[in-house]
Amino acid sequence: MIMKEEKDNIDELIKQALSEEESEILERLGEEQSIFEQLLTNFQGKMKWMSMYIAFMILVFFILSIYCLIEFLNAEDIRLMILWGAALGGSFFTVGLLKMWHWMQMDKNALMREIKRLEIHIAALHKNNS
Repeated sequence: MIMKEEKDNIDELIKQALSEEESEILERLGEEQSIFEQLLTNFQGKMKWMSMYIAFMILVFFILSIYCLIEFLNAEDIRLMILWGAALGGSFFTVGLLKMWHWMQMDKNALMREIKRLEIHIAALHKNNS
C-alpha cells in the first residue's frame, strides 16, 4: 500500500516537472552527443573521481609501457628480454582494460540518457491521456 502511494507521488512530481521543463529536457536529451562529449561526461557526476583516477592510471601504465619497450630493446640477455617483454605486454594489457572501463562508462551513460528520454515520453503520453 505504501508503494502505491509513493508511486502516485512520483507520478505527480513527474507531471509537474513536465509541465515546467518538458521542452528543455526533451531537447537536451534528444541531441546526439559526440564521442568527445561522451568522454567528458565520464568526468562529471558522482563517479568523476574514479574516472580521473582511471585516466591517471592509464597515463602511468602507458609511460611504464614506453619504459619497458626501451629496456626490452636495450636488453642483451634473452632472460631480460623475456621479462621486459612480459612487463611490456602486461602494461599494454592494463592500458587496454582501463580504456575499456571508460568505454563501458560511456555506454552506460548513453543508455541512461535513452532510458530517461523514454521515461519522459511515457510520462508525457500518460499526462496527455489523463
